[in-house]
Amino acid sequence: MTAPRRGHEHGHDHEHGHDHGDDDHAAGAHFHPESLNPALEDARFCPRCGATPQIDFPRSLRCPSCGYAAFYNPKPVAGAIPRDADGRLWLLRRGFDPSAGLWTFPGGFVDLGESVEQAARREAREELEIDIELTGLVGVYSRPEDRVLLIVFDAVAHGEPRPTPEAPEVRAFAPAELPWDELAFWSTERALRDALA
Repeated sequence: MTAPRRGHEHGHDHEHGHDHGDDDHAAGAHFHPESLNPALEDARFCPRCGATPQIDFPRSLRCPSCGYAAFYNPKPVAGAIPRDADGRLWLLRRGFDPSAGLWTFPGGFVDLGESVEQAARREAREELEIDIELTGLVGVYSRPEDRVLLIVFDAVAHGEPRPTPEAPEVRAFAPAELPWDELAFWSTERALRDALA
């Protein structure tokens, strides 16, 4: 997977029928194949008053007419690495893209109205059908080119995980048996190595 592009790309404005020259703040002046912020890709109008906004891609939209402003940040993702009584780590094989078929631990976006801890417990219930007890923070993982910020907890599994549509295969791995060459994301590897340190 290639890293999303970070800079502003000039010369693509003609695809939208506009020529803004080097005006990076013109509405719709951005085109990125793997966008850091798809919400701003096609922004042409202020959502409050309909005027043409100023875009500071990928971070913000500001309207000089009415004062409306929107700021965009990485989305928080919460995950947990459940362990069984023997110290084995429960991983799941992803059922969906991105990275379908590869191994990771349960995790997902934090919903409005819940804490990162609540999100980590909810994701374990949804993906593995088990309750977990969070025992500490493993780490926080992010890169400038990613749209997410991952918070990972160490956890104790209560019960035997079961396959689900999101996790068609689940398995407990001893630390020496972890499938390092089949992990779903760069952050999966980093968090597992930190959990074992």
